[in-house]
Amino acid sequence: MELPTITVPEPIIIDTVSIPLPTADVPSYKMMIVPPSDLERPEDTEEIKTETETPPPPKLDIPVLDIQLPLPTAEVVATATYAAVAAVATTTLATPFFDQIKKKLQKFIQGKINKWKENHLQKKKEKD
Repeated sequence: MELPTITVPEPIIIDTVSIPLPTADVPSYKMMIVPPSDLERPEDTEEIKTETETPPPPKLDIPVLDIQLPLPTAEVVATATYAAVAAVATTTLATPFFDQIKKKLQKFIQGKINKWKENHLQKKKEKD
């Protein structure tokens, strides 16, 4: 008796892809040393004073009146100059536009007032 047989082909070998493990750059910081709140100067040492004083602002002497006026610093003068230039430029450029708007609004409002007056007079005449 003959039995049926199945022939199975040889398996195909598939190469696997190797995936490397992920790595991470962990940030590191320099240690910051905070002194304790009760920190005091050692007894055998003396205090060192550093000169961090700013020079006094320049003054303007007025000899007739014997008055010394302090002069402003360069930063104050620069800020005031920028503000003044911006204000003048804005005013100069905006004035013509505002004049036109003002004229148109005056005409519009005057027209509304005139129309109200006419309606008011007509109502008065109708009552009489």
